[in-house]
Amino acid sequence: MYEESEPPAPGPRQLLVKVRAAGVNFIDTYKRSGTYKVPFPFTPGSEAAGTVEAVGEGVTAFSVGDRVATAEGVNSYADYMLVSEDAALPVPRGLDDFTAAALPLQGMTAHFLMNSTFKVEPGHTVLLHAGAGGVGLLLIQMLKSRGAEVITTVSTDEKEQLAHAAGADHVVRYDRFAQHVREITGGTGADVVYDGVGKDTFDGSLDALRVRGTLVLFGAASGPVPPVDPQRLNSGGSLFLTRPTIAHHLRDAAERRWRSNEIFTAAADGSLKVRIGARYPLSQAAQAHRDLEGRRTTGKVLLVP
Repeated sequence: MYEESEPPAPGPRQLLVKVRAAGVNFIDTYKRSGTYKVPFPFTPGSEAAGTVEAVGEGVTAFSVGDRVATAEGVNSYADYMLVSEDAALPVPRGLDDFTAAALPLQGMTAHFLMNSTFKVEPGHTVLLHAGAGGVGLLLIQMLKSRGAEVITTVSTDEKEQLAHAAGADHVVRYDRFAQHVREITGGTGADVVYDGVGKDTFDGSLDALRVRGTLVLFGAASGPVPPVDPQRLNSGGSLFLTRPTIAHHLRDAAERRWRSNEIFTAAADGSLKVRIGARYPLSQAAQAHRDLEGRRTTGKVLLVP
């Protein structure tokens, strides 16, 4: 439902932000569909960029007129949203509002995946699913800058071209992808698999790993993974399995600034290319969700009030 309402008032240590653009993410579809439980009434969205319109009591780090972005806002599918002071990220000069809105969630997700969940080092072989998606296109570039060999999966010729342009060494289709990884690595397998697809790719992702390899399951675009027998990790080669979330990688202001500063600086200086695949008017949020869930989008999807 799309309706008019009054802007919320900022509480203590909160910012009222006039939204320039809001990011659309799979987590929004999980909450809307009931996969993740939320209280009602509910307005989706946690990611956006815009300008501070008002500040609540106790705010010291920001002033009216500052440009900010966040991955941890409240109800960002709106003209105005509330952001806690700690969760607000300063937008540097040289970075436009649309790019700033496209980066926080997917950019910081890519950052923690390769720096904290599994520390990628030069020479590692990485399998990344959905290479033409928002996280995928960013993570490919970041992995290549680290010196990794990147194998990625896509579903169409257009997406294959995008993944190659981002720097992927090998781009394969989902059909028999584990076999392709074995062939590319001479039978060894990947050091790590970053899997945001979930149910449809999970078994193949385990099969694509080397002995003592790590499967990082960070999303469920195809649906949640059923319960797993730990013995499967043993028989697969003493494998590691983890299911991280961004909330546990933004524990304090220092960690937020570390991750956001690195990705914002790289985007501002042009070393990290950000693809905004689609912009929808705010009133068409439902269509944006349908297109994202139908895998008809590439790069980042934005809503523009």
